[in-house]
Amino acid sequence: MSASVLYYGEHHNCTDVDRLMKRYYLPVCYSIIFVVGLVGNITCISIYLTKLRPWKSSSIIMVNLALTDLLYVLSLPFLVYYYNNGDSWTLGDFMCRFVRFGFHFNLYGSILFLTCLAVFRYMVVIQPLRAAQVQQKVWGIIACTAVWTITAAEITPILTVISLEERNNKTYCLDFASAIAVQVWWYGWLLTAIGFLLPLAVVCMCYIGIVKQLAKGPSTSSPFRKRARRVTVLILVVFVVCFMPYHILRILRIQTRTTEETSCMMERIVHAAYIISRPLAGVNTFFNLALYTLSGDTFRRAFISTFYRENWLTKARSVLHLTIISKAAPDTQAA
Repeated sequence: MSASVLYYGEHHNCTDVDRLMKRYYLPVCYSIIFVVGLVGNITCISIYLTKLRPWKSSSIIMVNLALTDLLYVLSLPFLVYYYNNGDSWTLGDFMCRFVRFGFHFNLYGSILFLTCLAVFRYMVVIQPLRAAQVQQKVWGIIACTAVWTITAAEITPILTVISLEERNNKTYCLDFASAIAVQVWWYGWLLTAIGFLLPLAVVCMCYIGIVKQLAKGPSTSSPFRKRARRVTVLILVVFVVCFMPYHILRILRIQTRTTEETSCMMERIVHAAYIISRPLAGVNTFFNLALYTLSGDTFRRAFISTFYRENWLTKARSVLHLTIISKAAPDTQAA
């Protein structure tokens, strides 16, 4: 059975919940993620560029994480337009592949960057004497180079899977789990295993190691160790809340779509649940914004100094004072 039949359905009397969710739920969610993600990530990148130099290894990873989030949110207006336009894609094949690629690149890039942060925090707790060495810029550069390379290798094959489909005088930009290509099933499992389950296992081991280390020794309450635990817990929450539902429901979506015995009702309900999980995976950018403030007091102080009301009032008074002086100077000279 073709993907078009399974995706849009020949029978419309079972349920239209998935169609309604694409029409109303996705545009609203993607619009919220776009606004918050755009403002938040531009702010964070600006703070790192202007107030937190020189960078440490963790700072380099944070900036690269913000860049992946920024690339993702910049693709969301196209999806909002697409779903508001009744699933009619008018922007061509290249933009379809670019938008779908952007989502998956952010997803698996974020997973790897968060995994690197968990590993670095684990090293700080387990080997506190080597903390300064771990924070050297070279390790951040190596980690980010590896993440970009691995993510590109994982996601590039998706460009051969994503495609446009003409149906009923409309052009559809099919997402990965709804594509027609026969490679979708095995490629979906490969991405889930290598791109999600393996990093999740690494993060869990880091969390267990940090908890065990904090349970012993006289310095369990040191700020560095507490911060490492908070960061690792937040990363684990992101994996469970944002990434896990998407990967589970994507597998179910592919399975029900490619099994001819699947009833129309079951296929539509699974599709609706899968639709819910897609913006949920994108919400990881919200958690990433919280991660920046938890990662260290330096970023928090820089953020507060940028937006604290009294700081802006002081700057305004200074500008006003200089304006008054500059206006008074010619009058004095004339007198």
